[in-house]
Order: sequence, then structure tokens, then C-alpha cells
Amino acid sequence: MKMILLGPPGAGKGTQAEILSRVFDIPTISTGNILRAAVKAGTPTGLKAKSYMDAGKLVPDEVIIGIVQERLAQEDCKGGFILDGVPRTIAQAEALEERGIEFDHVISLEIDDDAIVKRMDGRRVCTQCGAPFHTESKPPKQEGVCDLCGGALMERDDDKPETVRDRLVVYHNETEPLKHFYEARGKLDMVPGDLGTIQDTTRAIKEALEAKKQ
Repeated sequence: MKMILLGPPGAGKGTQAEILSRVFDIPTISTGNILRAAVKAGTPTGLKAKSYMDAGKLVPDEVIIGIVQERLAQEDCKGGFILDGVPRTIAQAEALEERGIEFDHVISLEIDDDAIVKRMDGRRVCTQCGAPFHTESKPPKQEGVCDLCGGALMERDDDKPETVRDRLVVYHNETEPLKHFYEARGKLDMVPGDLGTIQDTTRAIKEALEAKKQ
């Protein structure tokens, strides 16, 4: 199964990708995590991406597509994968197609902007492995500590309300058109991202995937 998760920042893509990765035994490819690792390591790609990420803007396509293609060529992706955070533009989607990277399903998590701003205010991310948590919907077992690797949790600058509003403008202008792009290819399913619990959203995604098989 080769899947893309679409949706605005804070819609729950990272959390759902983590769950679906376990359910289907396929890796999640999060470009955000890959880029943040490069930033932390101070690589040339990381330094190039840092100024864009700090401002909540899109990282240039040539950086994103190169990183993704490299990652998808690894052995653990042979049986499928989940893309979280890419493509973000029509140009990126077309570039992936040109490189022969195909997808079976595209799931778009739907949630309104005000709910996103409120939700992001409680989001925390592991500084070591990038695992997502939330102070209300997905708290860690120990406050401020990642359940998976023991790393420190932090609120990213781009999760703060003023930056989130800017990121939502970018999403609506640059990424939301992808829904029409993949709908035209018969790949898209839209799933409410605010059904009440994380488990409810996971159930709705699995139902959408099952319906595609019929």
C-alpha cells in the first residue's frame, strides 16, 4: 500500500501515519522529520531549508523531491509506504509522477482553521526522534519526555498561533489544490479530522481504504 496523507498543519497527519504504519507494517516517510534531522546536523541541505522552515514557508521542491526519492529507494519501502508532508504543491506531485512514484490512496484529513490553531497550541514534538504528542489528546506518559526514545519534548516555533495562521494561508494557497489533482485520478478520500478521538479518525481512514477495495 502506497499512501499519501494530506491536510492542513495540525490535522493529525503525523499521529495517524504512526498508527497506520503499525497497522499495515509499512514505514512512514515524514519529510518534516527528515528535514529537521538535516537542520540539526547542520548539513548543507539542512542549512538551506532552515530559513524556510523557521518562517513557516515551503522548502524548495528540488530539496524535497531529492530527499523523498532517496528515501523511497530504501529496502523497507519496497512493500509500501505512507508519505506525510509531501507532496505539498502541484509541482511536487507532478515531479513525483515524472519519477515514476505512484500511489494507491490519498487521504485528506478535513478540519477548519480555528480548530487547527487551538489544537496546535498543545502540540509537542520529540527533539530526538520527532514523535508527535499533544497535551490533551495524546499526552506522554511522563510530562515533557518522549514515550518512544526518552528525548525531551518541545513546542516548535512554527506551532505557535501567529505562525500557524501564516502556515494555514500557505496550505490553502499551495497544498489544498492537491485534493482536486488526486480526485481527478480517482485516488482521493476526504475524512473528517475532528471526529472526537484519534481512534475515531483512524477508524474512518480504514473504512475509506476498505471502500476503495470494493
